[in-house]
Amino acid sequence: MKKQLKNVLAIAMAAAMALTAAGCSTSTEQTATTEDAAQTEQAAPEDTEENVLIMATNAEFPPYEYYQGQEIVGIDVEIARAVAQSMGMELAVEDMAFDSIIPALLSGKADIGAAGMTVTEERQATVDFTDTYVTASQAIIIKADNTEIAGPADVEGKVIGVQLGTTGDLYASDVTQTVERYNKGFEAVQALSQGKIDAVIIDDQVAKALAADNADVKVLDEPFTTEEYAIAVKKGNTELVESINAALAELKESGQLQQIVDKYITAE
Repeated sequence: MKKQLKNVLAIAMAAAMALTAAGCSTSTEQTATTEDAAQTEQAAPEDTEENVLIMATNAEFPPYEYYQGQEIVGIDVEIARAVAQSMGMELAVEDMAFDSIIPALLSGKADIGAAGMTVTEERQATVDFTDTYVTASQAIIIKADNTEIAGPADVEGKVIGVQLGTTGDLYASDVTQTVERYNKGFEAVQALSQGKIDAVIIDDQVAKALAADNADVKVLDEPFTTEEYAIAVKKGNTELVESINAALAELKESGQLQQIVDKYITAE
């Protein structure tokens, strides 16, 4: 009787051990499957990000970049999108303050900066630039009834309004000690209309667009400066600069770049 009882207990213990082993195997397989799925999900976004070119801009600079409804459009946006397509990438546009664009490049939050950005020695010390794609100038906006300011020499010592961080901001301090800085170009023009400042220095095409919306101001014929616009890239990223330059060369040769400019800037 005792012998039979021992046999029954032995069989029961063997069965229990088999079930435990089977349970451990199933749990291990499920864990491995879950980990594989998680790794696959984490890898997917990286592949997507590699095909996106992130453009930092300031959408307060018509006709180069501005809002049309909820969409950012303009010369720089279309050129950047054409460049991205040439490189087999999609373009993502990030709107920010103008003086935040270079920091965004340096921190890696953006790949390129395109915002009517003039190539200057000061900026070249921080970022690299592509070949230029547009030659522009800084213009002077004054009140329509102003008879004291007729050209660049006349703004010396005046109270000048500029958009913070722009080329106008850089150049204005060369001719006056009183520079009023605004986050947006139209805010400077509003201050001009209200008599708070004597003149505004800003990109010529932007100046024309702003003046068109304000009947009490006008743009002087003689430019304040002449300059060239290019795309900014994080310093040392030679590969990206070369890829963009190749795309720009194709756009210039095909005539597409000039078509984009002509779409927004019509001959007078």
